[in-house]
Amino acid sequence: MSRPALVLGPPPLLAAPGLARLWAALPRVRLVGGVVRDLLAGLAPADIDLATPDPPEMVVAALARAGIRFVPSGLDHGTLTALVDGRSFEVTSLRRDVATDGRHAVVAFGADFATDAARRDFTLNAMSMTQEGAVFDAFGGVADLAAGRIRFVGEAGRRIEEDFLRALRFFRFQARFGREAADAAALAAITARVAGLARLSAERVWGEIKRILAAPDPRAAVAGMAETGVLAAVLPEATGRAAFDRLVASAAPADPLLRFSALCPAAGVLLAARLRLSREERDALAALAGPAPDPGAEDDALRRAREETPLAVLLGRAWRADDGTPAWGVLRARLATLPAPVFPLAGRDVLALGVAPGPAVGAMLHEVRRWWRAGGCRASREACLAELARSRRSQ
Repeated sequence: MSRPALVLGPPPLLAAPGLARLWAALPRVRLVGGVVRDLLAGLAPADIDLATPDPPEMVVAALARAGIRFVPSGLDHGTLTALVDGRSFEVTSLRRDVATDGRHAVVAFGADFATDAARRDFTLNAMSMTQEGAVFDAFGGVADLAAGRIRFVGEAGRRIEEDFLRALRFFRFQARFGREAADAAALAAITARVAGLARLSAERVWGEIKRILAAPDPRAAVAGMAETGVLAAVLPEATGRAAFDRLVASAAPADPLLRFSALCPAAGVLLAARLRLSREERDALAALAGPAPDPGAEDDALRRAREETPLAVLLGRAWRADDGTPAWGVLRARLATLPAPVFPLAGRDVLALGVAPGPAVGAMLHEVRRWWRAGGCRASREACLAELARSRRSQ
């Protein structure tokens, strides 16, 4: 039996709603992948993934005995989503790849955590943790995470050929965790397999691009993508590298769509459709093309602009208009001192005046909000309530 690389004690996630119940039902289950990485890095994990040596039918039976609901989200591949106390946990039976075509794998179930770890992408994602806080690390992920080193598990080329999305994921993790120069062997393996990216769906590609652009400073990762040919393969419209670098170097928000619009200055409907952006993302991208605020406008005008438009959109409009000129810097500094005002009333305030539920509620709120905005979004809740009462009496 393998020995743990370190023992941290019971992870704080043990107190997460539902996780103790899940561990009681499946005592051999371990935290795996990103949740272990994030715990070791001192980050709050977004998702909680677990793995167990029990085959899927035993997991299903154990959850049923414990009265835990689940969704068979990927049962053919050994994965289900347990729903415990209002939270979801992905539980996967340990497995090994039997065959793969670069996108999908045929798997066989097993009982060895080290074998399961060997099929993962990077060393920092190949660790597991028991409920006692013992961390098992077969490939040096603890040291790599501490050093800011992104390495593939085993042979880089083989890992990429199992799933070509890993070429993009390499740059995502390099942007988020990398503190050393990118691994030369990994870059060579990626360069040699760029053609395989054409097999990936647009949704998967955009999902990784978006995560790369959301990193605190993705400039080196994007440069690496360009040097390996990955950027040209997945985003040939990325002709704005210099503007993108200037934007990231500025104090602009780390908003992926804002950065995307700088990287792809001709981004529009066709590109959004090709990458399968969501309707919300398309609307935000279109909003970036709107008129830029006047850096010399009165505070009330800028406050109104902040109330109705996200900060990243306002700055994106100004950036597209001025591309980092002093005027953009002036506007950014002024907007930083004007947090977005929040309209202080809600529908319940109208109902409290005896107005029946229905369209009249929204109409009265709209009228008072227009009055509030005309005054530069400065009026207090008390003043807005008084204006609402006057509006009510005048009807």
